[in-house]
Amino acid sequence: MLDWFSSLEMFSKVFWSLALIASLIFIITIALSFIGGDTGDFGDVDADIDADTGIGFQFITLKNLVGFFTIFGWSGIACIDAGLSKPLTITIATICGLIMMAIMAAMFYYMRKLSDSGTLNYSNAINQIGEVYLTVGAKRSNIGKAHVRIQGALRELEALTDSTTDLKTGTVIKVKSVTSNGILIIEKLNN
Repeated sequence: MLDWFSSLEMFSKVFWSLALIASLIFIITIALSFIGGDTGDFGDVDADIDADTGIGFQFITLKNLVGFFTIFGWSGIACIDAGLSKPLTITIATICGLIMMAIMAAMFYYMRKLSDSGTLNYSNAINQIGEVYLTVGAKRSNIGKAHVRIQGALRELEALTDSTTDLKTGTVIKVKSVTSNGILIIEKLNN
């Protein structure tokens, strides 16, 4: 193996070295991505962030650079084996590497968009129809519970009413508003 490598000219050695080293790093990086070895977690962080969390589409990242050099090396080797000139080999290898970077950047961008925080946003409950689960006291005298579909899931949430009569179990309700601490203000539907 060493005799074969030492018999290559310097131009071929550069491409073979890049291809083999980058391929090894590429395989390790992809394997760690699939098993969760590169999550970037820094302990147990509990925060409520209601803003943009990043740049989104990132073209120059470690994974993309590794992908670039992997394809750059292998396409360069293919061009050398095809007998193409050195400038044409470098041009084709660079174009192939950039295409690989673009594909990987798009792939990781769209994979990141698949995630969902799952955080319940109580304001999404406003104007939703639901049903009283535990009796809600009249004039906000007693906190009850209501089932309301929010963000695609049926939730059981605490509720109050301004109605002059108690809202009994099974009463169909509509959410008027939500207090600052997440208690629903409900009213009977079709008084």
